[in-house]
Amino acid sequence: MAAVNVLHTAVSTGNLSRQDMLLWINSTLHLTYTKVEQMCSAAAYCQFMHMMFPGCLLLKKVKFNAKHEHEFIANFKILQLAFKKTGVDKTAPVDRLIKGRFQDNFEFLQWFKKLFDANFDGRDYDPVASRGGQASPAGAAQSVGAPRRTTATTSARVAPASKTTPSSGAVKTTRAVRPSPSGSVSTPTSSSSGSAAQAARIAELEQALATQEATASSIEKERDFYFSKLRDIEVICQLPELVEDHNVKNILEILYATEDGFVAPEDDGDEVANEQPPFEEEQEEY
Repeated sequence: MAAVNVLHTAVSTGNLSRQDMLLWINSTLHLTYTKVEQMCSAAAYCQFMHMMFPGCLLLKKVKFNAKHEHEFIANFKILQLAFKKTGVDKTAPVDRLIKGRFQDNFEFLQWFKKLFDANFDGRDYDPVASRGGQASPAGAAQSVGAPRRTTATTSARVAPASKTTPSSGAVKTTRAVRPSPSGSVSTPTSSSSGSAAQAARIAELEQALATQEATASSIEKERDFYFSKLRDIEVICQLPELVEDHNVKNILEILYATEDGFVAPEDDGDEVANEQPPFEEEQEEY
């Protein structure tokens, strides 16, 4: 059961994008992750290890509905023991990963994907049955990263008469029953069901909006992360002692390359400067 160890560095080739990683996670384990940061619970890593090396860990001990850092740590301990048992030469940076930051989790995920590709033999595997139908880790990790909107106030505003039953937690809409002038009791109208449908629809839209906002925030973080690395490379390449180096010139050429058909906008700075004085004279005359 010895693992094939892999090396991952910041300049490793073949790294997948954030969207590719999420597609791989969700399609392989039948999950619904929307952010790389959700990997901070370590539940998915544990199931990937169970998938690669059956018997390396007890999947029933993994907390797939983990919501707090101490639960994430417990999962990472199981993962690290599995690493040790299978000979994986890697120590997970738990203190950084459990914070749910994109950069730390994305770099660790890139390394883990290489480990998976080098060790998984393609055997049949039922991820849902293997975790005993436990709740998807995606739902538990929603609290990491961007805040999740609540629909309580919206639902209350649309259906003010709604209340939650202690047993099931489901929202039940009730209306007061008024006696008719003839003494008979009138039945609730269809407006109650309409209000409940509106509240459900609003809750659905609120959840979709929160997901979109979280996705956009994650994409912006990924963009800024790679831009900062490219900027650091550019600064190093522009050092006086390196600027004439042939390899450095090739690197700069790649950094400044544009797509075919791209035309840089012309510099209008001179024209604007020439037009400025007449504008000032007109102001004085006016």
